[in-house]
Amino acid sequence: MITLIGTGHIFDLTAALNTIFDEKQPDVICVELDRQRYQALILKTTQPDAYKQREKNLPIMYKMLARFQDNMADEYGVTAGAEMLTAIQYAQTHGLPVEFIDAEAQCLFLSMWKNMPIREKLRLMLSAFGGFFVSKKTVEKELEQIQDNLDTYLEEIGKKFPSIKKTLLDDRNQLMAGRLIQLNQTYQQVIACVGDGHIPGLSKILTEKNIPMTTIRLHELQAIKKEPADTSSAQFSINYKHP
Repeated sequence: MITLIGTGHIFDLTAALNTIFDEKQPDVICVELDRQRYQALILKTTQPDAYKQREKNLPIMYKMLARFQDNMADEYGVTAGAEMLTAIQYAQTHGLPVEFIDAEAQCLFLSMWKNMPIREKLRLMLSAFGGFFVSKKTVEKELEQIQDNLDTYLEEIGKKFPSIKKTLLDDRNQLMAGRLIQLNQTYQQVIACVGDGHIPGLSKILTEKNIPMTTIRLHELQAIKKEPADTSSAQFSINYKHP
């Protein structure tokens, strides 16, 4: 059985995720990360100055999008992507294997940017720049609208940013679904933490393959209220080793 958990990279979901993990008792926890992004998140939380130095070498567009996400996460008092570290930490403290199921983000982004039409590049740059002036209240309102009309939203993304939808959503969904199907052959209870926007695509692929699955969407996760476990305040200093 595969459980897909739809997360949001800018929210504090530690307590909710730990609650779900305790209830589901997974045999393996999968995260929407590659090893390079994981190491970057660790660096960001433990050595912010070193992370800023590393960030200087990233493509400008990649940095702009990451900076917007970081700014919004700051509004919620968390580090962008902290929910993935929460999942990894839970796995480590409970002796569970961790699987990184995503493609290498930087290579994926560079390939997409290289092949993206000029008009779409300009549109993306304007959207990214405008994002720096969006308030927390506006983001929350837009997220509610997206959750209520996700199919329509994804369709609009496909029209405005076809390269983004294909590369960052559709292609990654195929990759992550393939890895989850493989893991489902080894483990009885598989939990995968992915951005909520990936849930519809992943669900469709897994359902078509007749893979038993269930989903927990972001709005359900946000509705869970529980005090974080003591371990949630521990520092992230794990060194992941791929088997």
